[in-house]
Amino acid sequence: MGNHGSSLDDILAEDMHRWYNKFMKESPSGLITLFELKAILNLKGMNEDANRYVDQVFFTFDMDGDGYIDFVEYIAAISLMLKGEINQKLKWYFKLFDQDGNGKIDKEELETIFSAIQDITRNREIDPEKIVSLIFEKIDVKGEGEMTLEEFIEGAKDHQDIMEMLKNLMDLTPVLLIIIEGRTQKKKPIGF
Repeated sequence: MGNHGSSLDDILAEDMHRWYNKFMKESPSGLITLFELKAILNLKGMNEDANRYVDQVFFTFDMDGDGYIDFVEYIAAISLMLKGEINQKLKWYFKLFDQDGNGKIDKEELETIFSAIQDITRNREIDPEKIVSLIFEKIDVKGEGEMTLEEFIEGAKDHQDIMEMLKNLMDLTPVLLIIIEGRTQKKKPIGF
């Protein structure tokens, strides 16, 4: 996800033992809470939408819903972001976008997520309303104002420009790099 060249290749080449050591260094209990994730990523002073977005990211990675990210969930999340199939990534995006959990995403949910991402990254080059309008114009062919998972996946795969936009907006590589490099290095503000 994103063009980060050899740094991602290096990350993928690391062995499981090293991943485990890094995970345990950041979270000696073997579990990461939402509060700890925000501390690891050095996220402070975010608006309410950005805070909810980070919460939503955490809960999509907390696959068993116990309020913690354990090592297996941690590895699964990293694996998905770095080498997951496009269908897997699109399903994850959809789960992230579907804030109310009704199995559909609407314009308001997408605008909220994209605005939150822009608040975190401080990148406001494209108006979230324009992004959402473009996505719905191309994917919501029935004009219902909402999309199911199937419509979202098929529509995104049929439109390369939408796929590129999603990949750029949803690139979690900076987050993964912070987690991998640990807290010892100077942190810069990151985006999801």
